[in-house]
Amino acid sequence: MRRCSRTGCTELAVATLTYVYADSTAVVGPLATQAEPHSYDLCTAHAHRLTAPRGWEVVRFEGEFAPPQHTNDDLTALAEAVREAGRADRPIEAAPTTGTGRRGHLRVLPGPTEG
Repeated sequence: MRRCSRTGCTELAVATLTYVYADSTAVVGPLATQAEPHSYDLCTAHAHRLTAPRGWEVVRFEGEFAPPQHTNDDLTALAEAVREAGRADRPIEAAPTTGTGRRGHLRVLPGPTEG
């Protein structure tokens, strides 16, 4: 369970605030499934009382915010993913030892002594 991002607030988060800078808009919607670096989790009180700077528009979810409900299917899927990641016989991709190569968003460069 995530907590409200507002300083000093210890309530559970039920909504997510994001900004669309290009449109000068603040969007308050249902709680996102994952915490994102450029969004803020809010409790019910802060989600309903949020105001935006002059010239900005607030777009707010119509309806009641509620804490997320996890189903058994969600928990089963999570458990399966953890089991899969921990399998000993799972193939592990080795990083290249010579030349250049890519691993995700990183690039392996040859060392100073390699050609």
